[in-house]
Formats: sequence, C-alpha cells, structure tokens
Amino acid sequence: MAEGTGIQQGSPAIGAAGSTPAAPGAGGTEGSGAAVGSARIAVKKAQLRSSPRPKKLEKLGVYSSCKAEGACKCNGWKSQNPPPTPPRTDQQSNTVNLQEPCRSCSHTLGDHVSHLENVSEEEMNRLLGIVLDVEYLYTCVHKEEDADTKQVYFSLFKLLRKCILQMVKPMVEAQESPPFEKPSIEQGVNNFVQYKFSHLPSKERQTIVELAKMFLNQINYWQLETPSQRRQRAPADDVAGYKVNYTRWLCYCNVPQFCDSLPRYETTQIFGRILLRSVFTVMRKQLLEQARQEKDKLPPEKRTLILTHFPKFLSMLEEEVYSHSSPIWSPDFQAGASGGQIPIHTVVSAPPVARPLYYSTSPVPVDPSSCGSVSPARKTTSALEPSPGGEKRKPSEPLPHEENKRPRVVGDIPMELISEVMATITDPSAIVETSLLSAHSARDEAARLEERRGVIEFHVIGNSLNQKPNKRILMWLVGLQNVFSHQLPRMPKEYITRLVFDPKHKTLSLIKDGRVIGGICFRMFPSQGFTEIVFCAVTSNEQVKGYGTHLMNHLKEYHIKHEILNFLTYADEYAIGYFKKQGFSKDIKVPKAKYVGYIKDYEGATLMGCELNPSIPYTEFSVIIKKQKEIIKKLIERKQAQIRKVYPGLSCFKEGVRQIPIESIPGIRETGWKPLGKGKELKDPDQLYSTLKTILQHVKSHQNAWPFMEPVKKTEAPGYYQVIRFPMDLKTMSERLKSRYYTTRKLFMADMQRIFTNCREYNPPESEYYKCANLLEKFFYTKIKEAGLIEK
Repeated sequence: MAEGTGIQQGSPAIGAAGSTPAAPGAGGTEGSGAAVGSARIAVKKAQLRSSPRPKKLEKLGVYSSCKAEGACKCNGWKSQNPPPTPPRTDQQSNTVNLQEPCRSCSHTLGDHVSHLENVSEEEMNRLLGIVLDVEYLYTCVHKEEDADTKQVYFSLFKLLRKCILQMVKPMVEAQESPPFEKPSIEQGVNNFVQYKFSHLPSKERQTIVELAKMFLNQINYWQLETPSQRRQRAPADDVAGYKVNYTRWLCYCNVPQFCDSLPRYETTQIFGRILLRSVFTVMRKQLLEQARQEKDKLPPEKRTLILTHFPKFLSMLEEEVYSHSSPIWSPDFQAGASGGQIPIHTVVSAPPVARPLYYSTSPVPVDPSSCGSVSPARKTTSALEPSPGGEKRKPSEPLPHEENKRPRVVGDIPMELISEVMATITDPSAIVETSLLSAHSARDEAARLEERRGVIEFHVIGNSLNQKPNKRILMWLVGLQNVFSHQLPRMPKEYITRLVFDPKHKTLSLIKDGRVIGGICFRMFPSQGFTEIVFCAVTSNEQVKGYGTHLMNHLKEYHIKHEILNFLTYADEYAIGYFKKQGFSKDIKVPKAKYVGYIKDYEGATLMGCELNPSIPYTEFSVIIKKQKEIIKKLIERKQAQIRKVYPGLSCFKEGVRQIPIESIPGIRETGWKPLGKGKELKDPDQLYSTLKTILQHVKSHQNAWPFMEPVKKTEAPGYYQVIRFPMDLKTMSERLKSRYYTTRKLFMADMQRIFTNCREYNPPESEYYKCANLLEKFFYTKIKEAGLIEK
C-alpha cells in the first residue's frame, strides 16, 4: 500500500523499473519497498534481541502495565526524558536504571516489568519482536491516508499492544478464520491444469506447470487496490464484499509480511474464486503490459514462455474464472481415475523478496500416473444421457488428440524467430482481434467474441427417461422445437417434436439472454463411427452473425472429444451452400454399409458428409489462421528490409545480348531464389520403373547404406518419432517402387532426400550415421545424373 493515494488498481510484483511492492504505509513512492522495509525491521529486531537484559526490560516496560500495589492504572512506563515518538532504540541511553520513576504514575520501571523477572530469553525476544511491530504499525497509522486501510492498521496496532500486556500470541479476532473459500485459488489453478492439460506429453505439461507457478506467485505478491479506489473504478461492483476480502488480505497476507509476529498466510491458499474474480481482469492486463515493456530484460530462455505461452494461459484461465459452470471450482473435482494431481505450490519465504515476472520455483516432479488422466467433467460415458444442467461447451476446450500436435520438421521457421516476431505484435493475446467490419474478419469472429464476453452460450442437451425432468432443459427443448418448426416449414411439426424430444437424439443449443436462438439436432452412432445431423437452424432475426458457423465448430469439437470423426446429413437445396462452407461435400468417406439402415432418408435432399480432423481446434481455427497470416506478414516485411538494396538496371541487352542466365541478375540470389534442377522426365512408366529400380539397387548395395535399410526401431532410437515426423527408409522405398507409387522422378528423389535429411536432423554431425548420409547422398546424385534424370 503506497503512501497517499495508494497503488492504482492493484500492482504487479515488480514495476517497470523493477522496484518491489511498497510496504503498507511505508511510502512506496519514496522507494522503500517490501524487501527494504522488511529487512530494516529484521535488522532492528536482531539488534534489540542482542541487547543486554536491562535494555530489553526498559523497552518492554514502555508497553507493560504497572504492577505496583494500589491498583495503579498506568498501562506503560514513560521515561522522564521521553525519546521521539515512536521510540527509537538508537537514541536511548546505554545505562538502564530500574529505579527510574515513571513520568505518568511515579512508580519505578521495576514495578512495570516485575512480571518479566522469571521470563526466559526466548519469550522476551518474542515480546520484543511484537514491540517493534507495534511501533511500525504506529508509523503506518499516521502515514496512511486511506480510511479503510488506516482502520485495519489501527486494529492490528491495538491487538499487538494487548498481546504485549497479556503476554499472549497474537491472533486476529474475526468471525471467520482462514481459509475463507474452498477450493482455494491454488487448488483451482491446480484443477485447471488437470482439467485442460492432463493429456499433454510430460514436457509440455511441465511448461504449463511453470506458467501456473508463475501466476500463483504473482497473486501472492499482488497489491490489492483499496475499496475506495475500487468504488471509483467500478461503482457497479459489490464493494462491500470486496472490502471484507481486502480487510482479510491486509490482516492475514499483507501486513504479516512486515510484522512477522502476526500469523501469515499465502493469498492463493486462503482465498478462492471470489477474490480472484475481483482482481483477475486488471491483473491480467497489467501483467501482459509489464511483459511487453520488459521483453528486452527477459532471459532468452524465458522469452517464449512469457510472451507467447503466458497470454494464452491467462486467456484460458480467465474463461474458467468467470464461467458459471466451470468444474475446476467444484469441491468434488477429482483429478481422474488415477487420483494423481500435478502439485503446484508456491513457496514464499519471509521476509518477502521481489520476484520478477519470469520467476518460477524449482521444478516439481510430475506424477507419471497423472499422464492422460481426465477429470470426470471431460470423460466420455457409454450412456449418452445429458446431465441435469446440460453439458455446457467451453470456448477453448482442448481436444483429446492434441498430443498429436505437429513436431518441428526441417524447413520450419525457427521458434526463436517466431517468438521475436510475436513480441513485435502490439498485444500477443489480442493479435487476432480485428474490426468486425473488416472484409478479412472470419465468419465466426463476432460469435466467438460474444461467447467470450458471456453474451451467448452453447449447451448440449437432450431429453431423458432415466433422470428427473429439468425445467430449464425442457424449456430449451421447447424453444428448439419452435425454432426448427419456424425455420424449416416443410418439415412436419410432429416429426420435429418427436426427434427433438427423442432420448436418442441430442441438440447443441445456442442460448442468448436465457432463450434459445438456434441449434443443431443430431444422433450419434458410435458403433458405426458417424453422427447424423437431423436439423440445423438459427432464428431469422439472429442470422448473418456467424452463429451458424460457430455452432458447427462447437459440434465438431464435441464429436472429436467423443472420438466420432464423421458427419452425415441430408441437405435440401437451401442448405447445401451452408454445409459446403462448413467442410461438407458430396464425396462420402463413410462406407455405405456403415450408414445404410441407420440414417433417415429424405426425398429431394442431397446426402453430404464431413470428415473431422482431430488435430484442428475448430472453434479457434480462424484465429490460428489469422495469427499465422500476421506472422508471415511480419516475416515478409523483415525479409524485404534485408533485401531492399537497389541494383542498377541491366545494360547488357543494349549491347546486343539476347539472353542471360537468371542467376546472373544482380540481387536475385539474395531474395532466396535457387535454380531449379532440370532433367529428363521419362514418360514411359515401364522405362521409369526400370531406371529407378536400377538406381535403388545401386544405392542399397553401397557400403554406407546399412543405417537406412529398414525403418528405425523405437527401442534403438528413443524419441526418434517425436523429432522426425516423416520417416523414410530404403525398404519402404522398395515397397513403394514395387507398387508403382513413383509415377515421376520427383517423387522418388523426394523420398530418397528425406532419408538423408531425417538422418542429419536427428543425429549430430560428428556421428557415423551423419557421415554415412552425406556419402550416400553424394553417390545417389551421381547415379541420378548418370541416368539422365537431372542435368550433370
């Protein structure tokens, strides 16, 4: 809490200049931060505790009531020569006289400290620590201008003063004691990591754990804004509720950082979702702003983590913090069947020290048993009955197939360069947010933004014969029946009603302001590997807003989660255009035997199908594409800046030259242009087959071909298939040649080149495999030239 106006809208653990958070009432604007103020108090306590016993008695006498006979009411010895207020140990006399009379009651110092004669040194040192905390709080009370904060300081001042008089341990008196919410912020973030990322490989999951620790550490050192500041900034908020939490935070988390005689708790361990909601938006904004301002100061190994991964982590967490149905805040949340949980604990030492944004605690081992465990909220069940509240779709719910994310392959742009480009974009978390009026904005962009703001929601609902009817779901089902009936007038209403309320059918409903405005009714056939889409409609006055596209994207992600990767539907002439835009075509991938007899036939309609790619996050697909475009644009700009040199025009044509090689044009190679290898393309398939077979036999007979004869075994090269995405070997090439796969020389050369490229990608240059690849590659191109397939 800074002196005067305080810290506006909370503050991160370090400012732009790297200063520490100010101690309460210590005048943070003057540069006396948490570590400095706390260290200064610790030094004073150490000095006082090392003083002679008479000196300690004199110090404690100031805060001890008179024990003289006659029921003296004096509550503290006062010297005849009073020191400055508050008393300072460095300005008191070295000699202590226990017979010196009190300026207030005239009884001696010995009468005030007679109860301390038989007290141990340890207990006396504890009381002296409380004394210095009292003096520090006395300063805070007089310096603080905020009324709410001053009141808390004064209450704690009186509490510690009373503890000295009664020789008891300080305990904050309150109606409730910590923890104040369950689950705590720490547990909620733990659950969030389990819920969203438990399916990731160990290395990627460890990165998420580091981000979670970083976030929790920032909360533990976050300076809350005062209730009066919050009232000015957000008058519509529940300021009374915030004031209660602010008071608790001061008493249990903030002040004990400096007054260590008070019991101290971590903010993340005693507060939960309510406090997190009150600070998250401002905190996220300031953390990202701070990261951008300090990107040049970040260690290289942390730059990608902070500038690229942290914004996305905060965005996903924000959705769970403000969602009304997020399972991570449920007291019954379980880590999955294995029961394993990723331990995320921030260890904060006292006295507190300033920690930069990129601080992380020592790595915590991840329980292997938790790898792949999924929380109950994300498990698929054999029974397709919806829960009483429906199954709400999450905006950025990760897909169970995300472990198949593409690893880096040769030719990819280096991640360091990508991170550098991302850092140049104004706001990494908002890179994709363009004007909705832009001609380049995606069809579903407006709908996605509305969902993020809570304007619309998506719920998978259905009727059930086994569960007690839920009034809200029944109302939504009636709303869906009305929407489908109105938008599909050629469908009999009785037929629509029967399917919408059929327990075997489900509907992905689009809810806006509590009412249904659209939906997709479908029936899943898990045993056959497809789902039939029966009805799809959005009410007329809510069309052309991207709702239809976003509906379909949510449906795709829902089915990927349930491992059904094919849609089938009969579309009339009005719906064919919509389904084509959503990736449907008349080319049906599902074998006819799989769906005949299962799907309903419609006269005059066209059967269309859509095959889902489990690696695509459909609800964020347009965002990813836009982000890639932005990156490519920046990379092009950088390349253009490098090759902006202007060369003089060609004058050779004036001298009669009619043709020159392209590579002789000045600057052409600097642009990245390379001459294409020309060669004779054999048009006769049999002649091509014979030529390629001869070349392949020569290559396989070469003395350096032994490492490439067969596919690499996982036992011999651990992690090989995580590094090499497209493996290739001479045995596979022989099989491809035999099956007449190589219809052109380019296909054959590409596969052979991949063998050499993969080898050099996985093995170090000094290895024997690397050398074999170089020698065999040289031999291969000699044979290709001899065969006339490329120019010599």
